[in-house]
Amino acid sequence: MRFYSFTEEPYPDAWASGADSLRVKLPNRLCDPEEAARLYHEYIDEWQLCDELGLDIFVNEHHSTATCLTASANIILAILARTTKRARLLALGFPIGNRPDPLRVAEELSMIDVISRGRLEMGFVKGVPYEIHPSNSNPATLTARFWEAHDLILKAMISHDGPFSWEGEFFQYRNVNIWPRPWQQPHPPVWVSCVSVGSATSIAERGHVLGTVMTGYKAKDLFDEYRRVWRRQSKPDPLPLDRLCYAGFLGVGETEAEGRRRGALVAQYLRTNSIVAEAFKNPPGFVAPAAGAKMIKQTGSMTFQSHNVATKEGRVLNSFAKASVQDLIDGGLLFAGTPDQVFRQIVDFYDTVGGFEHMQLMSQAGTMGCADVEANLTLFAKEVMPRLQEYGRMRRKQMGLPPEPALA
Repeated sequence: MRFYSFTEEPYPDAWASGADSLRVKLPNRLCDPEEAARLYHEYIDEWQLCDELGLDIFVNEHHSTATCLTASANIILAILARTTKRARLLALGFPIGNRPDPLRVAEELSMIDVISRGRLEMGFVKGVPYEIHPSNSNPATLTARFWEAHDLILKAMISHDGPFSWEGEFFQYRNVNIWPRPWQQPHPPVWVSCVSVGSATSIAERGHVLGTVMTGYKAKDLFDEYRRVWRRQSKPDPLPLDRLCYAGFLGVGETEAEGRRRGALVAQYLRTNSIVAEAFKNPPGFVAPAAGAKMIKQTGSMTFQSHNVATKEGRVLNSFAKASVQDLIDGGLLFAGTPDQVFRQIVDFYDTVGGFEHMQLMSQAGTMGCADVEANLTLFAKEVMPRLQEYGRMRRKQMGLPPEPALA
C-alpha cells in the first residue's frame, strides 16, 4: 500500500470575514501576501517532511478561493520535483475540461516527470462546480471537453515521430510535438477522481486509477463498478488493487484525545469547503438531469457535496459541516485516535470496501499548525503505515494477487 499526504494549502485568516462565499467572489484584499508566503513555505516544508518519512505527496488546485492557495498544481509539483528525492508526486488534480490549452498541460507535466526522474502521477479531474465561473467554461459540455483534452494530452505524450495535427470538437492544433517527452513510458500513470458510479464506469473502461474522496463507505459502490467493468472487458481476475484509491482525513495522537483533537482540526476542511454562494453551487448542466433528480429526491438539495454518505450500519450523514468527529469516523471519512485505533479503523474500512492499494490522507487543514501536522505525519509514518503495508501484503496474498512492486 502507498500513502499520500494531502493539504489544500488553505488561507484560514480570510474565513472569519463573515462572507457568504469563500469561493468565486471573495475579495482578494483579504489576502496578505506576506502571510500567504509564510503559508506556502510552511506547506512545502511539510511535504518535504513527507518525503523524508517515506510518504508520497498529493496536491490539487482550486481557483478564486481562500480554501486552497494552490492556483496551479504544476507550480507546486515543479518545486517538489526538484526538492524531494523519493516520493511519488500526485496531482489530483488538473481540471483539464476548464483549461483553454491542454497541449500546454502535456508539456508541463512532461517537464515535471523528467525533472523528478519519473515520479509523477498525473490526475485529471472534472472539477467542482465552483470552478465554472472563474474559468468561464460551459458546464453542459464540460464532460465531453474533459475527455477530449484527456485524449489529446495522452496522444501528445506517446507520439515520438514528429508533429501531428488535432482537429477535435473543442481543440484544434496544426502542430503537436511536445518537448521533452515524459520520463515514464508510454506516459505517467493516469488517475481520475469521481464520486458517482457513472463516472467510475468511464474510468474503468480506460483502465485508469480511480480516486474518490468524501464518499465514505459508498466507495464500495464505485470500486464494485470498476471491478464489474474490468471483468466485462475480460481482463485477468481479480482486479489489481493499484487501480483503486480512497481519500480520507487523518488525526493521530499519542492519546485518543490528542488524535481526536487533530481529527477535529483536519475536519475544518469540511466545515468551510461548502461555504459557497447559492449561485455557484450547481450551474445548469453541470449535473446530468437524471442524477440531479436523484440528488433532490435523496437529499432535498442540488448541493454538490450531498453524496448521501452513511455509516456502515446505514445511518445517513446529511451534513458534513455539522457532523461530529465520531460521526465522521463512523462514516469512514475520518480516521482518528491513537495509532492502534487508526490502524483498526483503516483496516475495517479497507475490508468493508473490498481493498485498495492507494490511500490519500488529508493530514493538514484549516488552522492546524506545523507542530500538530509534523506530529500527525510522523506518528502515522512510523507507527501506523508499516503495519498497514504488512496487512496489505497479507490481504493481497489472500486475494490471489501477485506481490505489490517494491516501494521506491
